[in-house]
Amino acid sequence: MYIERFYDEGLAHASYAVLSEKQVAFVDPARDPQPYLSFAERHGAKVVAVVETHLHADFVSGHLEIRDIANAPVYVSQLAEATYPHTAFDQGDEITVGEIALKALNTPGHSPDSISILVLDEQGREQAVFSGDTLFVGDVGRPDLREDSNDSRTRREDMARQLYHSTRQVLMQLDKDVKVYPAHGAGSLCGKSISSELSSTIGQEAAHNYALQPMSEDAFVQVLLKEQPYIPKYFSHDVAWNRRGAGAFKKCVEAVPRLNKYASLQQDVLLVDTRPEWQFKAGHLPGAINIMDGKEFETWLGSLIGPEEEFYLLAENEEALEVLIRKAAKIGYEQNIKGALQVPTCGQQPSSKIDLGAFREHPQDFTIVDLRNESEVKKDEIFKDAVHIPLPELPGRASEIRKDKPVVVHCASGYRSAIGASILEKVVDAPVYDLGEAVKEFKQPIVKAAE
Repeated sequence: MYIERFYDEGLAHASYAVLSEKQVAFVDPARDPQPYLSFAERHGAKVVAVVETHLHADFVSGHLEIRDIANAPVYVSQLAEATYPHTAFDQGDEITVGEIALKALNTPGHSPDSISILVLDEQGREQAVFSGDTLFVGDVGRPDLREDSNDSRTRREDMARQLYHSTRQVLMQLDKDVKVYPAHGAGSLCGKSISSELSSTIGQEAAHNYALQPMSEDAFVQVLLKEQPYIPKYFSHDVAWNRRGAGAFKKCVEAVPRLNKYASLQQDVLLVDTRPEWQFKAGHLPGAINIMDGKEFETWLGSLIGPEEEFYLLAENEEALEVLIRKAAKIGYEQNIKGALQVPTCGQQPSSKIDLGAFREHPQDFTIVDLRNESEVKKDEIFKDAVHIPLPELPGRASEIRKDKPVVVHCASGYRSAIGASILEKVVDAPVYDLGEAVKEFKQPIVKAAE
């Protein structure tokens, strides 16, 4: 038996191939099917199964395209209520892959349809578990992503209680040396404190994972629901995509309109400029927002732009543009792109540049906006009188910002503040400045208490 991990840094998403005797099963595949098909070809293996641990919220899965190309069945819990042809895979069901077996364990809590997949060797011994978003290294899945006021089964408190039992009565009952392979690593918004480690064991998690320590069910619910991160706008959209299945990746990417950089653009359509902030600040089209290409581009794109909103995608060159279209497609946003083009060289305007000396001497002369999350502010308040608006909430709360003074925007290191400043440029009449990386100069040094 051989297990290979495929890891997407941008979404902190892990998917897997399980290979035995020239047969392979894929678990939680990403949108692009090619890495999985190439794996099967490289090993001369027949694809016998594509398994989903649940309906994913943070990416669009390529399970149907792999099914169609490789003629392999898709397995998913019947509780997912998938509308495409599939094979139900629930408690005790098994799939044979060469000499091994994959066994379904129903582990609801992150979502009603969550399953974990136990790997049994040829003697039926427990070897590994693909825990999906139920159990991460150092954390468990958040229980609030499927909450629906019309469906009592999805209330976060009830889901958290289900997760308590899924971890205690199912996963923690596995052999201590069973390897744990989760669907996400650090940076994913499907948990609140996921470790950067990508694998573990049941024993290690029982000993060190905060959520698996001895506590009552009520205490677990309270701990789990505390300080969960924001929910990006696109999450519920992707759950729906994965319930019905997405179109072929390459075909959908190729369907995005590529425009000449001097094409006439529709005035009421959002402009997303993906260049580095220094290029954007030197000159950009009026009204553009600066969501820089980088490790978290997909997440911020889907957090600030709604699943029904159209936008123009702007990049520095053709090569960057093609990469970004594929990134947008990973979350199902290729259909939102009204047109993709290189940034025009005419009609640009520069961003206002802050005078750090004046700001340092007279911070009271500025309206300071802190875009960090609430938990970050609690740990480290940088400016006492700052207006705190987390970046995901900024488009809807910009009216709360005073406009009688210049506005200075900051985050922890500069990425979010570049986005935030570009958003406020559109709606605030006063000058808007991005403090950028200079915010680090204003942070208070950590002083250790005397022993």
